Amino acid sequence: MMKVVIVAILALATTLVSAYDPSPLQDFCVAINNTDSAVFVNGKFCKDPTLVTANDFFFSGLNIPGNIAANKVESNVTLVNVDKLPGLNTLGVSLARLDFAPYGLNPPHTHPHSTELLVVIEGTILVGFVTSNPNKLFTKVLNLGDVFVFPIGLIHFQFNIGQTNAVAFAGLSSQNPRVITIANAVFGSNPPINLDVLAKAFLLDKNVVEYLQKQF
Repeated sequence: MMKVVIVAILALATTLVSAYDPSPLQDFCVAINNTDSAVFVNGKFCKDPTLVTANDFFFSGLNIPGNIAANKVESNVTLVNVDKLPGLNTLGVSLARLDFAPYGLNPPHTHPHSTELLVVIEGTILVGFVTSNPNKLFTKVLNLGDVFVFPIGLIHFQFNIGQTNAVAFAGLSSQNPRVITIANAVFGSNPPINLDVLAKAFLLDKNVVEYLQKQF
């Protein structure tokens, strides 16, 4: 009886592993916001294949620099995900352009659904990620043409250490990688996290926590 149970558990585990982010069974499933559609795949409805055009697989604009003056960290991420490129639905990939002012920062953040592969197109960028416990930092200075990978779910950052603008492109292993920026999530959540929780977690005075919450 015990052998049967073990085999059943192993079979279930194998099924669950195999079911994670499976390959699509159709050529494509162009996303469409149409609740009348009969096919719902990976969080999106599928457009009728007979109505699909080349434009469903097309995006223009990554040649245009992002607005790096619009925020305090002086960087901008232009993400091309399934919401901007419907043809990405079920394909498990997306793309981003990253623009940095001198000393501009893409703050520590995670992509819960995605590994990120970064290539530097212009400038000099300091990158790094931190492992789960124990928290080891892997860091590298990247120049033109250099490539660096950030494993799925780990906290990572990019920082322009040069005196001129920097540009990088990133490929992500999800059609909708999502992002959790650590400082924003911790100090800028709505409603805010309890002061006592944050003061104790970061070993800070409550007044400092209140100040940080106001910044976000």
